[in-house]
Amino acid sequence: MTKHSETRTLPYSAQQMFDLVADVQRYDEFLPWCSAARINRRTPIEGGEEIEADLIVSFKVFREKFGSKVQLYPEEKRIETAYIDGPFKYMNSTWIFRDIEGGCEVDFHVDFEFRSAMLQRLIGVVFNEAMQRIVRAFEQRAHKLYG
Repeated sequence: MTKHSETRTLPYSAQQMFDLVADVQRYDEFLPWCSAARINRRTPIEGGEEIEADLIVSFKVFREKFGSKVQLYPEEKRIETAYIDGPFKYMNSTWIFRDIEGGCEVDFHVDFEFRSAMLQRLIGVVFNEAMQRIVRAFEQRAHKLYG
């Protein structure tokens, strides 16, 4: 299993950052390795909305589609993602956004394991760097949209 947690303070509102991360269909415009993003279904749930989405991830010779359920809780400024299908045994992530003086605090946590032990070892070598690059991509997107 591979885990990553990160907390960042950004000069944007919690609502702005929530909206940016919730905009899954635009991930292919700015996220590294994401070559396509598609929303398959939107369903109301208690306190928010659940989205079923597919992402195509491309990295060198690796190209995989994976599906996930993304639960959006706008009042709590929380986003939870659970894996549906693709190259993982499991994958869960959580984003929590809190307004603070001068901006917001963003907590990001991800935990996953690939089905393939070879792929898990390969990703393990570059995992932390890849997660930091993804978080930076969200920060750069926020700067472009709100900066």
